[in-house]
Amino acid sequence: MGVDLFWFLPTGGDGRYLASPVGGRDANFGYIKQVAQAVDELGFVGVLLPTGRFCEDAWIFASSLVAVTQRMKFIVALRPSLTQPALAARFASTFDRVSNGRLVLNVVTGGSKFDAAADGVFLDHDLRYDQTDEFLTIFRRLVSGDQNVTFDGEHFHIQGGMLAFPTLQKPYPPLYFGGSSDAGHRTAAKHADVYLMWGEPLNQIAEQIASVRRYAEEQERTLRYGLRIHVIVRETEQEAWDAANNLIRYISDDTIETAQTLLATTDSVGQHRMTQLHGGKRDKLVIAPNLWAGIGLVRTGAGTALVGDPDQVAARLLEYADLGIDTFILSGYPHLEEAHRTAELLFPRLPLNKHDNTDIRFEPVPGYEFSAAAMADFARKR
Repeated sequence: MGVDLFWFLPTGGDGRYLASPVGGRDANFGYIKQVAQAVDELGFVGVLLPTGRFCEDAWIFASSLVAVTQRMKFIVALRPSLTQPALAARFASTFDRVSNGRLVLNVVTGGSKFDAAADGVFLDHDLRYDQTDEFLTIFRRLVSGDQNVTFDGEHFHIQGGMLAFPTLQKPYPPLYFGGSSDAGHRTAAKHADVYLMWGEPLNQIAEQIASVRRYAEEQERTLRYGLRIHVIVRETEQEAWDAANNLIRYISDDTIETAQTLLATTDSVGQHRMTQLHGGKRDKLVIAPNLWAGIGLVRTGAGTALVGDPDQVAARLLEYADLGIDTFILSGYPHLEEAHRTAELLFPRLPLNKHDNTDIRFEPVPGYEFSAAAMADFARKR
């Protein structure tokens, strides 16, 4: 089975060390363009753009990079708690058409309740997933071509919804979905194309896959599976571990304590799973062969990295692939140099899928000149 390798665009900032201004880099457009063009030329399938209040807006940044890249796909966040599904469908359709079918959608239900509150969202954890379920029910109907979408739910209401300009990818751009709680598993199984996890030991990943797969079978659906994880790969194992330790060299115990105290307040099950891997302890960072949790000492989200020489890191990735994972979203600090290093050292050791976008082309949609006469005719047909 082949695998897809994506990279990460650090629109919240980048650098050579964690939690330190030493070697830091601004996430300005010029730098992010360098990373994106490197990813495009090196042959990664695409990039994940982060979302939230501590990074640039993913839709605007991705749109600005379409014209300066040729092949790579953009994984851009759908935020059900912040966007109406009809508007999100127009965003998705326009981006997919303008980019010639290079859009992937990452459904983000939400992280901590504090981040949600800062964006004006005050639903509790499970209610956010109920809202996401309604959002995706409407969204999928719109982007699949339903020209008369009516829905009356607890969180969303729509009458006569439609999407005039369809997406190029059929039935719509792939939906990626992360969420480690039972509510997250159920919602992913009902709607997602690819279920995403953060890097955990193999047995814990296998448990999550089994849970989602069981719920998907109840829905008579089949999902694919993906992993979001960092990589620290060097020509020798010792060099890789030296690089890992160097990445956190400026992190003080006080910084770790502060970060872990904040992370403990989240209602994100996935985040709790990350912090439980190391418990905030420097001497408990190696949690499985070549799997290191040092990044999670001070940052939210994906907190683990595969550390080792090229053969070791490739072997660990293939072990995840044996569990059913075919999509890996990788990253490394700093992201420009590490994209090159990863391509050089890992690509030759992995069975990479071949991708060709030449069969997707932008085509105008006839019959949608929205003059008064055309809109009247459209209304009569309905």
